[in-house]
Amino acid sequence: MAANDRYEMGRVLQELGLKRISKGICTGTKWYETKGDRIDSYSPADGELIGIVNQATKLDYEKMMKTGQEAFHKWRMVPAPKRGDLVRQIADELRKYKEPLGKLVSYETGKIYQEGLGEVQEMIDICDFAVGLSRQLYGLTMHSERPRHRMYEQWHPLGRVGVISAFNFPVAVWAWNSMLALVCGDTVIWKPSEKTPLCAIACHTLITGVLNRNEVPEGVLNLIIGDARIGELICTDKRIPLISATGSTRMGITVGTAVAKRLGRSLLELGGNNAIIITEHADLDLALRAVLFGAAGTAGQRCTTTRRLIIKDTIYASFREKLEKAYAQLVIGHPLEKRTMVGPLIDKQAVRVFEEALKEVKAEGGKVVCGGEVLKGKGFDSGCYVRPCIIEAKNSFRKVQEETFAPILYLMKYSSLGEAIELHNDVPQGLSSAIFSRNILETEKFLSQEGSDCGIANVNIGTSGAEIGGAFGGEKDTGGGRESGSDAWRAYMRRQTNTINYGTELPLAQGIAFTV
Repeated sequence: MAANDRYEMGRVLQELGLKRISKGICTGTKWYETKGDRIDSYSPADGELIGIVNQATKLDYEKMMKTGQEAFHKWRMVPAPKRGDLVRQIADELRKYKEPLGKLVSYETGKIYQEGLGEVQEMIDICDFAVGLSRQLYGLTMHSERPRHRMYEQWHPLGRVGVISAFNFPVAVWAWNSMLALVCGDTVIWKPSEKTPLCAIACHTLITGVLNRNEVPEGVLNLIIGDARIGELICTDKRIPLISATGSTRMGITVGTAVAKRLGRSLLELGGNNAIIITEHADLDLALRAVLFGAAGTAGQRCTTTRRLIIKDTIYASFREKLEKAYAQLVIGHPLEKRTMVGPLIDKQAVRVFEEALKEVKAEGGKVVCGGEVLKGKGFDSGCYVRPCIIEAKNSFRKVQEETFAPILYLMKYSSLGEAIELHNDVPQGLSSAIFSRNILETEKFLSQEGSDCGIANVNIGTSGAEIGGAFGGEKDTGGGRESGSDAWRAYMRRQTNTINYGTELPLAQGIAFTV
């Protein structure tokens, strides 16, 4: 990093209130010393050490849990609209620090600055959504079959919510969960990825002032930095009724199994193997732009990244040529530079996974169209930069059936829409999907029960870039969880059905007679 760049990042860290050596546990209003192993956070952009975090130990975890023991009982009694007002103030704080927080997200993860800003905006958006929701936690009323009886349902706070987030969205996914949980009356325990701890510490540093000004009880919003050992403590802890976990399918199986063993709830947002179908009736220029961002954006490190492209055989060759030319124009470089379109992978291990995946697909018969190189030399000193790859492959290849968290796009062709949908659905994952067509018969079939089997199905937009208004999540190996908008708030609450007898008789349901 050049001297002026170091100064810029130093200013950013200072503005966010971050110190070079940070503590790994916060109970919302207070920071505590931790004495666990240190985590060094290096930027994949240039390999520079950004900061050092002392991660938490098991004793630290117990201290946090004990501190927050009474927090839930106090917080759930705060009226929901007042809880919403706290979230409004958090949104205001995020607006104030959108630029420096966006830069930190970009620098610590490697995603380009525009995406870093977009992630902070996503936090603001979910805050706004949650503020409105705080006055809309509606239940239902039902007619009773018994005379002079009234039935209704209501929703109560669930308790503590554990949030385990991944490196690729180091702040937004926490906000999706935490802001909804807050207005629902829950308390939150956040374990971020140990690959991006500073983003999490920055968020808690910013909101500590908001919590203190509002005299929020200590332990309502908690942060704990640690490795898989801390994650295991959270997942096996009966004091935490809901675990929301984002990550790979393999990680989700581990989390889901641990939580299920104690009959807890889990909200799993796991891997995607997302495809776009391009028909002969598509606007090809529109489709090309969507594929570029979907496949190369965030260097292929989104769960909604476009990984497979299923193209009508009559336009296959011409669209492949368009795509190859477009890939040649992708600007790869430092994520904070304005011209950059593709930043680095998160670390060198991710680069090795990229190389191994390509090697395996080529061994199965895949043909590289372009890209696939690991970039070296000036500007690529961190060893985390690769050229996004396009490769012709069969859907049945073992590696194509898996999610590789890297910018690899598999091309395949089809002859009928039925065949395209069959290819599309013939993977274990079911997160995001898209079709490009101006033919309503094709698009409606894709959206019907015989179409996409994913939790997200789009028409004439790509697989990446979901809005917070809709519930986000997928089916099959993606885990079945739903986060963010719509009625996803219900996952953070418990439903209670109430029946009130306002008469003087005691009739039984189903007409049962039981008399002495």
